Amino acid sequence: MKIEVQQVGQLMTNCYIVWDENTSNAAIIDPGDDGAYLAECLTKKHLTLRYILLTHGHYDHITGVPELLETCGTEPEIYMSACDLGLDPVFAEDKVTLDPNRVKDWKEGDAVTMDSITFKVLSTPGHTPGSVCLIAEDVIFSGDTLFQGSCGRTDFPGGSWGEMEKSLRKLYALPGDYLVLSGHTGSTTLERERKTNVFMRSAVS
Repeated sequence: MKIEVQQVGQLMTNCYIVWDENTSNAAIIDPGDDGAYLAECLTKKHLTLRYILLTHGHYDHITGVPELLETCGTEPEIYMSACDLGLDPVFAEDKVTLDPNRVKDWKEGDAVTMDSITFKVLSTPGHTPGSVCLIAEDVIFSGDTLFQGSCGRTDFPGGSWGEMEKSLRKLYALPGDYLVLSGHTGSTTLERERKTNVFMRSAVS
């Protein structure tokens, strides 16, 4: 499994391109708002986009989807929790809507397999009702649930601090350690967050 991060949009959202080295099939996690640029990245690496995986429905993570579909040259499957379709606007930029007929719902325990890579879905509401983390091998793509030293805001429409605490406890309880790649900020590890993240430690105390 190969991973490349691209920071896209005004909020510098971390978009992850994940691909199988043997087949050159790729998934994009949270394409932000620059689909054409991401399609160009795929072309330069000779990758074929098979999946668009959305950790939640905020504009800074999904706005690039329509443009990416227009320019990628394939018909990738799109996954996002149905709970986040039609979220109430947070900012004026929240104008993008995804075609519900194109988006496949996923829930806790579901998995999306692309060749040798399997993305396991962990439901982690709190930032939004449909927020998920994706586990692939020894990596957690945590979206806006868990950050280095922090966690996602819960004061937006659909947010819930009580749900966020449950989600942080769920992540804390995962066996072993993982590389954590979040929707913003730098990378971290789950064990580091268990020891030092004040929000996670408060949730489990």
